[in-house]
Amino acid sequence: MNSSTEKIKEEFAKRINKAMDDKNYPLRGRARVLSREFGISDKGAGKWLKGEAIPETSKIPLLADFLGVSAEWLLNGDVLASSAPDDGFKNVIFDSSPLRKIPVLDFVQAGLFHETGYDGINPKGDAYTTYQNAKPECVFSLEVSGLSMAPDFNPGDKLVVDASKPPYPGCYVIAQNGSHEATFKKYRAIGYDEHGRETFELVPLNPDFPIMCSTKQEIRIIGVVVEHLRCFGRQYKS
Repeated sequence: MNSSTEKIKEEFAKRINKAMDDKNYPLRGRARVLSREFGISDKGAGKWLKGEAIPETSKIPLLADFLGVSAEWLLNGDVLASSAPDDGFKNVIFDSSPLRKIPVLDFVQAGLFHETGYDGINPKGDAYTTYQNAKPECVFSLEVSGLSMAPDFNPGDKLVVDASKPPYPGCYVIAQNGSHEATFKKYRAIGYDEHGRETFELVPLNPDFPIMCSTKQEIRIIGVVVEHLRCFGRQYKS
């Protein structure tokens, strides 16, 4: 047995679990979450979490994005600072990730996405994103309307949504609650029903708006918000 290889696997597993701790995933069910997200078996995902295997190279950037960490940290842990002197100004790096065109939908089209997907007809427009996942056809953009998610999200802000990504505690989601129109809220897990399905609330950031609960009404999650773009300098009407 190569002790160096085993050590790498163990450290990789620690970082996956640390990232999932930070996102409040319960220990039970983590393998299922990863298996659904990456199209592998629960056993295979369990090996990642136990330090018995490392994902194939193509899955590392997707896993890092899902966990909200960098691929470099996921592979190597803490990265040493550059030996170049800090002049006090260099606090950004150039993003060389390729841009990909995605459709901009309205909230009615987004509401239908859960049932039929997007047919490519009559989008509101096009947007571009560096976000990548295993199912590009499931990624689209929406423009925030209304004030239920203010002050963090204001009317006119742009969202990138991944309809193939399962929700997790604390994430932001696009959901449908019986009508054909979608809504944008924060996802808060509250327990499990008698069938073992996760129950949840959809929480507005603005306290003047009501909380929605899956135990009281039918709610279908359309997708998880993976990017937020705001144009500074825009004036909002009160």
